[in-house]
Amino acid sequence: MKKQKLVNKQRWRRTNRVRKKINGTADRPRLSINRSNKHLYCQLIDDDAGLTICAASTRDKALAGKVSYGGNCDAAKVIGAALAEKAKEAGITEVKFDRGAYKFHGRVAELANAAREAGLKF
Repeated sequence: MKKQKLVNKQRWRRTNRVRKKINGTADRPRLSINRSNKHLYCQLIDDDAGLTICAASTRDKALAGKVSYGGNCDAAKVIGAALAEKAKEAGITEVKFDRGAYKFHGRVAELANAAREAGLKF
């Protein structure tokens, strides 16, 4: 139990370290990522208004046919492209990338690259 508390505390510190430098606005929202072992979630957040503009995840019914397993890089590519399309519909082209407590590696990097290829500017 002590080990898990330490891990959670370190994760919280990393998250806050990244987030204190990044603040989403209506013009340039924050692209926040949350990942678990089985799924990947991302959303565009306007921190000034406290609103989620759009979101995409491996649990979405619309993306269920494209994603067989949500915990891999292939799913991250699909989610990144889907979020970029939703952002374009909402009139957003530029975002601030918030990796949270995760390294820019693997699924997180694939999601970011797919969003860039689909038209979002970081």
